Amino acid sequence: MKKTASIIFRSALLVFLGVLLGVFISRDDLSEQLPVFSFKRADKMSKVLQLVQYNYVDSVDVDSIEGATVHELLQKLDPHSLYLPPRQATEVNERLEGGFTGLGIEYRLLRDTFVITQIYPGSPAAKAGLMGGAKIIAVNHKKFSGTGLTEAGIDKLLKGSKTAPLYFSALLPGDYQTKKTFSLKPGPVALSSLDAAYIAADNIGYIKISKFASTTDADFRKALADLKIQGMKKLVLDLRGNGGGYLNTATALADEFLPSGKLIVYTKGVHEPRTDYFATDSGRFETGKLAVLIDEYSASASEILAGALQDLDRATIVGRRSFGKGLVQQQFPFDDGSAVNLTVARYYTPSGRSIQKSYSHGIESYRNELAERMRKGELFSAESNLNDSLFTKQSPYRTSTGKKVFSGGGIMPDIFIPADTTTNSVLVNQLLEKQIFDEYVIDRMQPLLQTYVHADQFVKNFDVTDKTFADFLQYAGPLLKDVKLQDIKNSKPEIGTLLKAHAARFKWGNTFYYQTINSNDMALMKAITAVK
Repeated sequence: MKKTASIIFRSALLVFLGVLLGVFISRDDLSEQLPVFSFKRADKMSKVLQLVQYNYVDSVDVDSIEGATVHELLQKLDPHSLYLPPRQATEVNERLEGGFTGLGIEYRLLRDTFVITQIYPGSPAAKAGLMGGAKIIAVNHKKFSGTGLTEAGIDKLLKGSKTAPLYFSALLPGDYQTKKTFSLKPGPVALSSLDAAYIAADNIGYIKISKFASTTDADFRKALADLKIQGMKKLVLDLRGNGGGYLNTATALADEFLPSGKLIVYTKGVHEPRTDYFATDSGRFETGKLAVLIDEYSASASEILAGALQDLDRATIVGRRSFGKGLVQQQFPFDDGSAVNLTVARYYTPSGRSIQKSYSHGIESYRNELAERMRKGELFSAESNLNDSLFTKQSPYRTSTGKKVFSGGGIMPDIFIPADTTTNSVLVNQLLEKQIFDEYVIDRMQPLLQTYVHADQFVKNFDVTDKTFADFLQYAGPLLKDVKLQDIKNSKPEIGTLLKAHAARFKWGNTFYYQTINSNDMALMKAITAVK
């Protein structure tokens, strides 16, 4: 499979920032019941912290000790019960609530210059007329570029006042000689959980979803309606790298594909009675052919959806065994903005299987499980998965038509796609992590991009030439000094695709990024074949 390094890299970041955060019971579903604590035990913990604060030999940050103590306690329960400091709790909730208050920009600090890389549609920055490629040279009428900028300093500036406007003096792409000033006042910024939607082949639509947030079902319905207008009859849903989100969002999305009355998932725990979630009659795509793409980074809510569609024989599942996260979390906030995400239930697919992989050998073993899959060859061979004792020792569950499905370690796909071994993923991931592709596009490709009016024209006609590739290698110089020439040659097609994709995203957005990335994606090709 020509699986792109970009997906691998993005997914790796999501695994323990998204996957470990788990499937949430949404805020709308939270009961008013609070957990019952033993006051004697609570008093003991408080007393110890007070003793440290007022009697310990050195000055200590009691808040950080308290957080670390709570986190260590929770991690002894399971890998997905977590303590979240205030900032992280806020970021998690913003990510899943579908928006935040701000300016709506992404940026890159390039040679001590603040450069805009993306503008969120409908954001204050978009309404003000800022665009990707703009170089911010002054803020609030004071010199900004070339003043020893740091990302931490820029973040503090952008997340400062929620009401006072910022005045950006900028040089815009195409005319880096003329300075223009923009007034930007923080306001609502929508975060879509839908990365891309387009027609991938004759009457076959493609939709990629990155998380299950509060707006996901609405985003999906809009994309589905647009694709139907373009003639879509069949659909490929891409959940690769999707680390999960809200439980009720996963069931709402499953409802789009299933007829009324079908069991989607059920949850239960010692303190949580069994709760069944059924499909209604409101689905917008209950009969069209469907394939779902998953990989080892598809987790929790992604597995709820894929598991339901597999158990009910509604979709063909394509890819590799999913993460294996079958626990449900509820968030309990504290007055200081921090929160505890506590596992309160397990979820089970319609056939009754739990897909939670074992965590009996401890947190480190759990976190290294994906690496262990690679070591054993599971990412490259379907047989190595089926021969694993995880599956062979268990009685198989069956779908509604009697097909065997497996439990206890993720969702096994119907069509296996091996991971790509032709490229040097370490090299490509380093280039992605250091944002070299974005830097090169900003520095070297903007004049070229100005010659393309339409994204379709660029995606169809532009190719990275040998000259451009050599120039990119020179630009990335320090990162390549210890890389073997053969590894660079092997990674050339992947690097070329990523360079083109980042250029497309820079000017036209995520849909054209994925349209470029997917142009040689074996998994997508197999999924398209499956629905034909």
